[in-house]
Amino acid sequence: MTILTKSVAASALLLPAAAMAQTAPGDPELVVTGTRAPDPVPADQLGASLTVIDDEALTQRQAREIADILRDVPGLAVSGVAGQTQVRIRGTEANHTLVLIDGIEVSDPFFGEFDFGSLAIDSAARIEVLRGQQSALYGSDAIGGVIHYITLTGREAPGPQLRAEGGSFGTFNAAARYAGVAGDVDYAISATHLGTDGTVGTRGGMRDLDKRTNSVSVNALWTPASNTRLRFVGRWSNTESEFNNQDFTPGSPTFGFAVDSPGTYVENRGLYALVGGEVDLLDGRWTHALTGQIADIDRDGFSNDVPDSGNEGQRLKASYVSSLRLGTEALRHTITFAGDWERERFRNTTPGGFAFTGRRQIRNLGLVAEYGLVAGDRLAFDAALRFDDNSRFDDTLTYRVQGSYRFDFGLRARAAAGSGIKNPGFFELFGFVDGRFIGNAALKPERSEGWEIGLEQELADGAVTIGATYFDSTLEDEIFTDFPPPDFLATPVNRTTESRQHGVETFLRARLGPQWRIDASYTRLTARENGTREIRRPRDTANVAIAWTAPEERGGLTLVIRHSGSQTDNAFLDPSFVPTTVTLDSFTLVSLAGSLRLIEGVELTARVENLFDEEYEQIFSFTNPGIGAFAGVRARF
Repeated sequence: MTILTKSVAASALLLPAAAMAQTAPGDPELVVTGTRAPDPVPADQLGASLTVIDDEALTQRQAREIADILRDVPGLAVSGVAGQTQVRIRGTEANHTLVLIDGIEVSDPFFGEFDFGSLAIDSAARIEVLRGQQSALYGSDAIGGVIHYITLTGREAPGPQLRAEGGSFGTFNAAARYAGVAGDVDYAISATHLGTDGTVGTRGGMRDLDKRTNSVSVNALWTPASNTRLRFVGRWSNTESEFNNQDFTPGSPTFGFAVDSPGTYVENRGLYALVGGEVDLLDGRWTHALTGQIADIDRDGFSNDVPDSGNEGQRLKASYVSSLRLGTEALRHTITFAGDWERERFRNTTPGGFAFTGRRQIRNLGLVAEYGLVAGDRLAFDAALRFDDNSRFDDTLTYRVQGSYRFDFGLRARAAAGSGIKNPGFFELFGFVDGRFIGNAALKPERSEGWEIGLEQELADGAVTIGATYFDSTLEDEIFTDFPPPDFLATPVNRTTESRQHGVETFLRARLGPQWRIDASYTRLTARENGTREIRRPRDTANVAIAWTAPEERGGLTLVIRHSGSQTDNAFLDPSFVPTTVTLDSFTLVSLAGSLRLIEGVELTARVENLFDEEYEQIFSFTNPGIGAFAGVRARF
């Protein structure tokens, strides 16, 4: 196949709303997150660390919420309570991760991060996790990396799909999808519902925490001509989740601990959309793409069933990408220029009159230049430079370089280095919680620089791959919450010292015939700020997923083991509200999922989570569910 044919075929996907191109068995896996060029790139040509959780893995492990499955990615730590689930990549902060859904940036402009507890997994999807500083491609937020959730196209997963299940804790989950190709139009429509009456969320508590998540998404691609593509992506989501507060009543015996809080819940509503067009010129070698997107997020908090907090955030973003492909099969060059214009708005809707209720906004213009080189199937190199002109903060320049080389005996050596930036969020700049938190409009952006080097070795004719990566990053101007005297009111400030994260990620991937699939990883992390261990970052995380498929795909079993080592957290046990450091014990979660085919296209499913009823805390004094069993049906036509 010529480079021209490959380019035209790859460009059938529209960046940044691109979905995965279908790859035949044995072909390299194509990913869209590692470059700003319109063409997907083979994962084995990236110098940076990237993990793909494909649709097969999501189905076998019966994943229902993205937060659960992200525990299986090297370098990721998941923690959270009802109403806010966080993911930290390589020891960075939770708001240092850029989150995309079908190419749409979905973080809350008010809080500056995404609540992973609000994303239910569709019937057909995949996840790409790109680790390391990626601000040269994506701008602010991408210090730790990028998590890209992608729904499959109608061509990749055609036909109707349905699933429904119920089980422990008053749980009922359901999903429906209809997708296909009609002439020049590729379409996919899906809906999900997750509902549970919940479990007790505090030590010694009695209140079960209810949660309901609903979402609807549409993804359509129209190809009116062989060199022209138009795409629309739309998503609506609504999550209502009960949660418990901490007791900060002076003199209370439970001061600083989480306690039952009847009538306390949060409602999070998100509306996201993207429209775009792409055209190929010069016989497919020169591609132009123009997209516009919006993220509109409302969040309301209730106490004793009465509204007591609220905010609105909106992000408008327009992007233009021009990418020129030159060379031959033996030596290929890609030159890409991109421009991103973005405006974020915020409004505090907290009732009571003590919070600022006017609108504020920040605008940003980012310009990207990227060069990619591929020599045969051995050498790949990529470099990117980005300039950002921000209406509030100083102009910034970020970079990324990466390279990969494959040897004859199946060894691939790779390396990457880059810089990252994270602008303060509106809540950090202007937020106000009566008597507890005061924003700081003088905050500076956080800055990070880091590098990594890795080796991957294929064994057994490519059926088994093992790999290891060492990474090292330094963060400056880190934003943290201080409690200055004499009032000890919480306020965010920039640190004057450095925060450093370094460690080792290892993985094993095995495909042993059509029956067995094994995915495993282990991460050793050291994350310290001025010599002090940072909170909610386990030193050791490990996981293994072993999936067996019965002959003729009559069913299967999947065992998943996820271990999180001990970690520290802040506890506010002193009436001065100055935090003390506590240690949370390590824990290991085991789940077992199975399926049995009844007739062609219809399966019974069953799953046991937390098989050994482990008691654990991800955040001090907030407890998590025990053993749970679920059963249902899944149909594909």
